Amino acid sequence: MTDPLLAVHLERGSRTPLGAQLAAAVRGRIGDGTLPAGARLPSSRALAADLGVARSVVEQAWAQLVAEGWLEGRRGSGTYVAGSRVAAPDAPAPAAPEPPRSLLRLSSGHPWVDPSHDGAQAAAWRRAWRDVGAAGPPDGYPDHRGLADLRAALAERLRRTRGLDVGPDDLRLTTGTTDGLRHLLTALPAGPVGVEDPGYAAAVAQVRALGREVVDVPALDPPTTASGLAGLAALYLTPAHQHPLGPVLPAATRAALIGAAREAGTVLVEDDYDSEFRYDVAPVPALASLDPGTVALLGTVSKTVAPGLRLGWLVAPPDVLGRVDELRGTTHDSPSWPAQRALLGLLRDGYVDRAVRSARRVYARRAARVEQVLGDWLPGAVAGMYATLPLPGEQADAVHRAARDAGFDLPLLADSARSSGATGVVLGFGGCTDAQLEQALAVVRAALV
Repeated sequence: MTDPLLAVHLERGSRTPLGAQLAAAVRGRIGDGTLPAGARLPSSRALAADLGVARSVVEQAWAQLVAEGWLEGRRGSGTYVAGSRVAAPDAPAPAAPEPPRSLLRLSSGHPWVDPSHDGAQAAAWRRAWRDVGAAGPPDGYPDHRGLADLRAALAERLRRTRGLDVGPDDLRLTTGTTDGLRHLLTALPAGPVGVEDPGYAAAVAQVRALGREVVDVPALDPPTTASGLAGLAALYLTPAHQHPLGPVLPAATRAALIGAAREAGTVLVEDDYDSEFRYDVAPVPALASLDPGTVALLGTVSKTVAPGLRLGWLVAPPDVLGRVDELRGTTHDSPSWPAQRALLGLLRDGYVDRAVRSARRVYARRAARVEQVLGDWLPGAVAGMYATLPLPGEQADAVHRAARDAGFDLPLLADSARSSGATGVVLGFGGCTDAQLEQALAVVRAALV
């Protein structure tokens, strides 16, 4: 009979091979000191007979453990537990490190994506990618402006949904908002760039990466005189839904701002990131529709289709687009051709319109719930896919900690602020389930009262 210390149980129905199961069992008994250093192991033939397995199973296990240094073979004598690799029997096993806790980030930029995989939306998505596979790739580099058909389809959509009188030649494809901002600023004359404060941190990072100075501009009170804009090459803003505070730029301020920018020679950069997601009123007209010669518009499908598609667009005055084209033609800097083809299919199929309608319904329902639970701390109506709660710094930190303890990463408003010193929390309700939102709302309210 084999030493009872090796009377291991092997699961023949397991997906783990028998040899791997045996090696794991012996490795464990060496590690806990049950098989001490120098102990002689039974022969492969004898152990195979006792376990009712093929001899090759034991040979494979022994070979693996010898390779790992747990066992050693002695010529003419047999196989033994290696002394140099084994902890003393009374040595405690090292504690396994705890895995990092996974937090659900409730960010302002994480959209809701239809979770169903068998509906019309999913079928349209698969159909678009089948069309990509059936299409022949372009010879050489694709058009650096973007696919002509896709530019035409996006121009039609912008005319219909944003009131922009544009055609395909007025639009350039990008890999997203910050990529469009990069192309735009590269084509503009030297000079600092005004950015809302608090504002989109990625835009600030992009401006600085290009070596330009960032000038903080009050988010809800941008300069509306030429002297206030003097010296700025551009002013980046989110007029349809200020990020992250939320309000819409009033009509009178829009008109005054455009007049001041025209006089100062400053290009207004409109980030139109989630303008289609309003529930109380119709989508606010794009600032660029008022003066396309002064305003450049940045758009993205990250909020309407999927962030991972990495596609967006830039609409800018002709002279600016000419300089963008010159640089992109030299560097071959254009979005992925397959991604462009897929988006074209999704637009033609009506997928994007359906996705927007579905998301708008979800956001409207969740926004109403957020207002119901947290209305006392909200400065106004909720739009888009997030709500911002301006709070004193200590209270914001307390809410942030309580959310983390409950498994939620709730962004701090201070992370989007610079000289303004704005504090509070931002509650994104796009990238979560209804149940998760309810849990988060309960935690936040409890931390506030």
